[in-house]
Amino acid sequence: MKYLAIDTAAGFCAACVYDAQAGVELGRDVIELAKGHAEHVMAVIGRALENAGISYDRLDAVAVCVGPGSFTGVRVGVSAARGLALARGIPAIGVTSLEALAVEAREVSPGQAVLVALGQRAEGLFAAAYDAAGEVLMEAASVPVDDLAGWARKARPLLCGSAAGLVAEKAGVTLAMGSLAATADIATYARLAAAGGTEGPRPKPLYLRAPDAAPQQNFALPRREA
Repeated sequence: MKYLAIDTAAGFCAACVYDAQAGVELGRDVIELAKGHAEHVMAVIGRALENAGISYDRLDAVAVCVGPGSFTGVRVGVSAARGLALARGIPAIGVTSLEALAVEAREVSPGQAVLVALGQRAEGLFAAAYDAAGEVLMEAASVPVDDLAGWARKARPLLCGSAAGLVAEKAGVTLAMGSLAATADIATYARLAAAGGTEGPRPKPLYLRAPDAAPQQNFALPRREA
């Protein structure tokens, strides 16, 4: 089966084509950008397909990073994946950045529990923890850094993710450190989707806290009585 993987949840707009039967990546395209994922995602997908030497009609499934990450970026990737899957009549599979980063960490440092922490807000980092076999120890949630640091002092996991340094600093003990990236390599999303099969609900964004933007209140028109 040929999987198209898409990731627009962080500072990259990335796509790759993965041959699940052969276990090899066929082609990719990745650009780094802070915003503008919606304007670039279809071009990136097109170049990944071109580099893989296949067309849309040869795809069997679409994998997508569902976050956590940028609110807008996550929506862009999920919308693109669901739209392509609907147009082609193929499954779409969501993979979280937390589980993808944890898998990469275990591949580099096998036999260790992993705590993944993302974000910049000490009062609420995006986090999840997994044991050495990949079983969930801490469900994905927005967690204060002090709570994560306390858990890490006791469990002594391998830390990874863009906020791993902040957790380690708060923990005040020496902890093993993995990648400090905000997202996994695009091929990891394809591999995880292929390993999990194509059954299940359509992907939807993983939002672990409310958006920063809020509706305007000061300019609401007064209600007119009949």
